[in-house]
Amino acid sequence: MLYQICQATRLVIKPNGCYPLIMKDGNSMKTNRYIAVIIVLAGVFLSTEINQSSAVPDFNLTRIGKASWYSIADPGINKRTANNEIFDDNDMACAIWGVEFNRKIKVTNLANGKSVIVRVNDRGPHERFVRKGRIIDLTLEAFKKVSPSKDGIIDVEIEFL
Repeated sequence: MLYQICQATRLVIKPNGCYPLIMKDGNSMKTNRYIAVIIVLAGVFLSTEINQSSAVPDFNLTRIGKASWYSIADPGINKRTANNEIFDDNDMACAIWGVEFNRKIKVTNLANGKSVIVRVNDRGPHERFVRKGRIIDLTLEAFKKVSPSKDGIIDVEIEFL
């Protein structure tokens, strides 16, 4: 909101409000806009703190959460994974956030003790599902190794190998 007001009135944004910027050259309006954008971007970058616990997972720990499966037949699934491989439902692969590609993960179904080792080749689950406790998406074939696909979502423990 503050940015829109400042942009409409051609003012510069500062932490405590908007102020006019007076330039002596003929392109003062254009220069004002560039400087305002730079100030806003600098403020955003300087005020952003990285939460180390979410940016770099502790690979010595296991995580417990929910797992689901995804397939090329699902709407919105790309033909290629995030690391540019061709998506294959029959791969023992998974999608997870914050873990480097090709890392091996052991996924254990907490209900029956069955486990499978998968390789990270994609990013997911979608953010709205992560907020609900989902931590990993498995390919259909990998999911079938630990639970029937009709289950859809299961409680799992993941261990980084």
